[in-house]
Amino acid sequence: MPEVARTAYQMISGMTPVLQPGNFVFVTTQDPALVTTLFPHAIATVKEDEGMSMVIPVELAKKSNLNADHPMRCITLNVYSSLEGIGLTAAVSAALGDNGIPCNMVAAFHHDHVFLPAELCDQAMMTLIALQNSVAGHVSSKDG
Repeated sequence: MPEVARTAYQMISGMTPVLQPGNFVFVTTQDPALVTTLFPHAIATVKEDEGMSMVIPVELAKKSNLNADHPMRCITLNVYSSLEGIGLTAAVSAALGDNGIPCNMVAAFHHDHVFLPAELCDQAMMTLIALQNSVAGHVSSKDG
């Protein structure tokens, strides 16, 4: 595994956003049989008091008669960010918010993932690349 980015500058300047293929939706269910069916296809899961929340392919949601009205795309930030790092989520969500792009951040062990309305993915990619480039030009040698 490459070196883990720990500072905000390291994380943002190295985030290298990549648009993932496919459209996804957030769904939730308390039905154990449906959880069992969907779980192998979920790209993210969170157990909440209200049920199991999952991010699944939109086609699977439709096939399972679940709400698929808000398809989302996923942008993976390909920096190995520290789980204790501060600033990446705030910078990404602020940049997108400043451009009128809603987002849902999902942090995993190796990378952070940004889910946003499918129709805004191109604008979001441009925004995130601009953010990365603006910070990369200002990283001091001690932070980079």
